[in-house]
Amino acid sequence: MQDKSAFEEFDVVIVGRGPVGATLANLLGLCGVRTLVLEREARTYHLPRAVHFDDECMRVFQTIGLADAILPQTILSPGMLFLDADGKMLLDWSRPQTLTPMGWNLSYRFHQPDLEDVLLGGLARWPHVTLRSRCDVFALDQDETGVRVRYEDLSNGRLTEVRAAYIVGCDGARSLVRRFIGSGMDDLGFHERWLVIDVLLKRERDDLGDYSLQHCDPQRPATYVRGTGTRRRWEITVLPDEDSNEVTEPAKVWELLSRWVTPDDAELERAAVYTFHSVIAQQWHSGRLLLAGDSAHQTPPFLGQGMCAGIRDAANLAWKLAAVIRGGAAADLLATYQSERQPHVREFIELAIRLGGVINTKAIETGLAAGQVRENAPVKLEVKKPLLGPGLALADLPLAGHLAPQFALEDGRRSDDRIGYSHALLVEAPAMLASRLALSHAAIKILTSDDAEGIGPWLHEHGITAALVRPDRYVLGAARNDAELDRLVAAITPPTHVPSAA
Repeated sequence: MQDKSAFEEFDVVIVGRGPVGATLANLLGLCGVRTLVLEREARTYHLPRAVHFDDECMRVFQTIGLADAILPQTILSPGMLFLDADGKMLLDWSRPQTLTPMGWNLSYRFHQPDLEDVLLGGLARWPHVTLRSRCDVFALDQDETGVRVRYEDLSNGRLTEVRAAYIVGCDGARSLVRRFIGSGMDDLGFHERWLVIDVLLKRERDDLGDYSLQHCDPQRPATYVRGTGTRRRWEITVLPDEDSNEVTEPAKVWELLSRWVTPDDAELERAAVYTFHSVIAQQWHSGRLLLAGDSAHQTPPFLGQGMCAGIRDAANLAWKLAAVIRGGAAADLLATYQSERQPHVREFIELAIRLGGVINTKAIETGLAAGQVRENAPVKLEVKKPLLGPGLALADLPLAGHLAPQFALEDGRRSDDRIGYSHALLVEAPAMLASRLALSHAAIKILTSDDAEGIGPWLHEHGITAALVRPDRYVLGAARNDAELDRLVAAITPPTHVPSAA
C-alpha cells in the first residue's frame, strides 16, 4: 500500500470547472488556499447555457478582480415582460438601468463560454491553484485527516491519487460528489420539457426587442431572450405527446420559430430539449465533502437565478474554507454553509416555480400574487433577494443576514476594492472604536465616513452606529450602542478571519 505522504497534497479539490467551480477556485486562490480543480472535459463547452447574472454575482467577480474583464462581454438587460396569448401585458418586470446598492447593474446578459474563459484565465494568477482537464474522478475516500481522491487521466488512461483536506463538488446535476455524500433530493414539484433554441441573426431585427418576453400562451408557452451580439434564444414548451428527438429536427424547429424568425433571418446554433427541474439536495456537507451549484440545487430558468445561486454558494463557502484551513477556525464553521444557503436558494426556486405557473397559464393568480397590483396597468414585479438562513448572523441584531451595500470611496473607487475578501466594520467615525486593537488583531478592515460619505447616511437610515460585514458582503450584525458593538467584535475576534494570500 502506498504511503500517504507520497501523494500530492492540496487543501481543497474542486470537482468541475464550470462557472461555479472556477469562481470558487479564484476565491480560494485569493485566500492563499492550495487548490486543485479537476475537470472531465478537455475544453470549455462552446455552446450557450446560462445567459443571465445579477448585481450580486458581478460583485463577486469584482472581488476576484475579474469584473473589468467580464463587463465588456455583457449587455444590460432592461428586464422581462409577461404577455398573454393576445400580446397583452400581464406582468411587468422591468429592471432599473441605474446602479444598485451593490455598485453594479441589476441584470446582465452574457455568453457562458466567454465568462468561463475569463474565469479560467484568472486562475493563472495563483501559483497555488492548479487546473487539470480530462481528469475523471471516480472515487473519494475520507478519513479523519483528509480525503483520498482517485481519478483517471483520460488523455493517457493513467490512474492518479491525490489527498486533500476538503472536496467541493461543482460537478452538476449528476454529481458524483453528491453520490458519495449519499444525499437525497427534495423535489419541489416542477419538471417540464422545454426546447431550447439558440440562433445567430444574419441581419438586424431590432423589432425583436431587448426585453425578455414570456409568451403566456396556453397552447404553447414560450420565452424569448436577447443574448450578446447577434445571439437570440427561444425556449418553447414541449407538449406531452411530442417526441424529444423529433422536435429538435431543423424543420420542426423552424416551424416553431416561424412567428418570430425564418432561416433568412438567422442560423441555428443549437436546438436541444431540456427537462427543467426544481430540486434541492438534502445534505450539502458530509465530513470533508461539500456541494455547490447544480450539484446542490436545480431551478427552472424563469428567474435567471440558476448560475447566480451557484456563485452565491462559492462566495459563502470560500472564506469559511479558508478560515478553517489557514485561519485556525473550528471545522464546525462549515456547518453554517448549508444552513445559510439552503433556505435562500429554496425561496428563489419557489418564486421561479410560481412564475413558471404564469408562463404556463396554469396558476396565473398564484404567480401574479408575487407582484404588486396596479390599477389599469400590468402587475409590477419586484423581486426582493431572500435573507440568509440561520448560521453565523447574530439574528437578534439589526440587518443580520442582509446584503450590505457597496459605497463609493472618496478616491472614486468602490469600497469592496479597499476591503478585499475580508470582514469589514462600517462606522461613522473612527473615534467610536474603543475596540480598535481587538479589531486590528482580527484582521478586520474598518471603513468610516472619512472613506465614503455614504456610510453615515446608511447607518442613520437603519438606526445603527456600526455594521460588521462578512467577506461575502452579508451583514453579520449591526450595533445600536456600545454593548452591541462589543458583541460584534467578540463574534469575530476568535480566529475566524480570512487569511491574506501573502
